[in-house]
Amino acid sequence: MNTSRQRFAKDHPRVMRVTVVLLLFAAAALGSTWTSAEPTGRHLTPWPGILLGGIGALALLWHRRYPLTVVAVTAAAANAANALGYLVTPLLLAPLMAALYWLAVHTDRRTGRIGLAGTAALLVTTALVVDSPHHPLSLVLATVGPVFWVLVPITWGTATRLRADYLEAVHARAEIAERTREEEARHRVAEERMRIARELHDVVAHHLALANAQAGTAAHLQRTHPQQVQRILDDLAGTTASALRELKATVGLLRQTNDPDAPLEPSPGLDQLPELTAAFATAGLKVDVTTAGAARPLSPGVDLTAFRIIQEALTNVTKHAASDTAHVRLVYSHNRLTITVTDEGASTVTAAPAPGHGFGLIGMRERALSVGGRLRADHRAGGGFEVTTDLPLYTPAPEEDRTP
Repeated sequence: MNTSRQRFAKDHPRVMRVTVVLLLFAAAALGSTWTSAEPTGRHLTPWPGILLGGIGALALLWHRRYPLTVVAVTAAAANAANALGYLVTPLLLAPLMAALYWLAVHTDRRTGRIGLAGTAALLVTTALVVDSPHHPLSLVLATVGPVFWVLVPITWGTATRLRADYLEAVHARAEIAERTREEEARHRVAEERMRIARELHDVVAHHLALANAQAGTAAHLQRTHPQQVQRILDDLAGTTASALRELKATVGLLRQTNDPDAPLEPSPGLDQLPELTAAFATAGLKVDVTTAGAARPLSPGVDLTAFRIIQEALTNVTKHAASDTAHVRLVYSHNRLTITVTDEGASTVTAAPAPGHGFGLIGMRERALSVGGRLRADHRAGGGFEVTTDLPLYTPAPEEDRTP
């Protein structure tokens, strides 16, 4: 039932406004008819009071656009009735009380206080001038009563406005929180897409470059050293099989939506560095690995990052450098691991990723930054190319807590 009335009021605002005005006019007319402040008991003619009540009620039609003006008109009408001798009651003051309520709702607190003070002062002053001092009870009713009756709608309207402001603030905070959650979700999706893109790039680029180099070496040795071709072809088969396994594991991330125990990402690490260098050796690239400092355990994220950076750097040597030798140096310090990959050939790879040509260097930098490290890549003064990365031994806490 309440819902039906609210829907009708929302769909027919003019009908509701006219209805309220008519009800308030009826209240003012009833107050003019029933009350009189004459001590002799002589009843006043009700028509002047009814006319003044109609003026005040009619002014309420503009309470939204001109709230302060409507209060002034209704206060003048009520005060005129008070001056004529009508007893000031809630019925007689009904249009004024409604105007004060809407003034408190549609304006600020200062404006409401001005309307309250002006109206109360006007009614009390008129009552003190008009009322006879021989009737103290009538004087009290004519002074204290109006102050109370104009204070009630101001208080009620202020409470309504404050509650509406509070609900609006709550709604605004909810919208901001919802937008923040959506932005965070989009950010996580973008990060996951970048992570999977890096994995796919590293897996596909490395194994295809390695397979291409092995196939080229086999074709070159076919005539001069045919006895070595079979071994290279076996290595080529192992390279392609490894590529398929890692590609399957990476693409499998896109299907792991409801399996919390499934591995979240491929997990090669520095323990597979000998197999990696051996694979490059079959492609004609000799990799020299040296270690300084005591080897220390790495977190899974850092271990994977270190392996992928070395893998990508050596792949770039195979594709871009005219060199058959590369050097990998691992330096363990108190809390960091420094990896340096160098070659001595004439490199064609671009060092700076900002103007970026190719995604290899960009991907290596993103990997290093994702675990709290940094990476530098540039041409060497004496020729060749050098990639250096500093990684923390353990992934920072915020990165460990981030769900892939």
